Amino acid sequence: MMRRRDFLARSCAGLASLSPTLSHWRLRSGAPWMLVPMDDTQADHLKAYGLTFRLLEGGGRAEWLLNYRNGSFLLPADATISRDAALNGITTEALDDGRVVEIRGEVEGGNMDAVPLEKAPKVAVYAPPNAAPWDDAVTMALNYAGIRFEKVWDPEVLGAKLKTYDWLHLHHEDFTGQYSKFFLTYAGAPWLVDMVERNRAMARQLGYPSVPAEKRAVAVAISEYVRRGGFLFAMCTATETLDLALAANGVDLAAAYADGTPMDADASARMRWDEAFAFQGAQLELRPTVPVYSDIDGHQVNSPERRQPLGSFTLFNFSAKIDPVATMLVQSHRQVVPDFYGLTTSFSRRTLKPGVTVLADEPGAPWVKYVHGEHGQGTWTFFGGHDPEDPQHQIGDVPTDLSLHPHSPGYRLILNNVLFPAAKKKELKT
Repeated sequence: MMRRRDFLARSCAGLASLSPTLSHWRLRSGAPWMLVPMDDTQADHLKAYGLTFRLLEGGGRAEWLLNYRNGSFLLPADATISRDAALNGITTEALDDGRVVEIRGEVEGGNMDAVPLEKAPKVAVYAPPNAAPWDDAVTMALNYAGIRFEKVWDPEVLGAKLKTYDWLHLHHEDFTGQYSKFFLTYAGAPWLVDMVERNRAMARQLGYPSVPAEKRAVAVAISEYVRRGGFLFAMCTATETLDLALAANGVDLAAAYADGTPMDADASARMRWDEAFAFQGAQLELRPTVPVYSDIDGHQVNSPERRQPLGSFTLFNFSAKIDPVATMLVQSHRQVVPDFYGLTTSFSRRTLKPGVTVLADEPGAPWVKYVHGEHGQGTWTFFGGHDPEDPQHQIGDVPTDLSLHPHSPGYRLILNNVLFPAAKKKELKT
């Protein structure tokens, strides 16, 4: 199986050989070209991703013009795709062959690149069956953009179904088995009682002695999914707790939750960070009365030591031709993005493993916001925070209406990750 970097190198080389001539699918169709601009002329940035995704899903091919007008898409126009764009209020520009040649020349000559998108990834969102769709930014983005996905939970992850998906999203789950320490604030709340009972029943059904043991097994299965070639995108609590669960081989992270006593003072030293994706050397929160997991979260939003208020984070600039993957993940019409809270809002620089690619940070701050890396044949991307357009999100808040935020740069980063696997055509190893 071709590794990601090898695929992209060959794909870009193959595309360069097509310029300035037309690709074979353009010649067959005889259709004019369609540019989907992603700069400030675009009427709905978020739905533009769905348009491109549906073209790929229908067997078509597209090109992602990295850094050209903020990451525009070049599509072969036909009646179906034109009607789709019109119905969804998506700005498009008709191009003749001469203009396409000019655009290819601009892309070739600057810090830009054209990446072929060949196959829509099969998308899965990890969530319990009763999860509300409005409480996960990625689910809302997928629904708004019109990108199909399926829900999976512990039985699918621990069974054989996970390997049938190309892309997996994690959001709320506390893989340490402490239910995000919600009992400190929401004890007795019906939704929390249901969460606890549902997870305990699932652990029993799957043959595990406890919820923490079962959740760690799920974390290990997700790690193996990525190692075999899967694409993982995680936000909020899932980023930190996934790595904590993977590193806690023999450490009971939920002991304090179970009996209310402080965690073993030596627990941090016994963590095995070689099994984690992004983090190392983190110090666990030993106090059972503080709803924080560790010092991975730079903002420590629920700690008495809460850090300074929200600022904004800045997307890094990458060389599109040398590092197309990082470039794809930061495509946006805004380089500076307002920050937003989550149970895990940011990632302490001190805890990052060597080799982790930082995609965005708050300049001068001891934390970063958006990171990426490889694991085996696959990749992972962690994005801190809960909802890019609800910076102070609280349980029970009114759901975000994305029709009011069609130009959200934070939601664009989410959708970059959804479309990214289309640039790699492969199957997972079984």
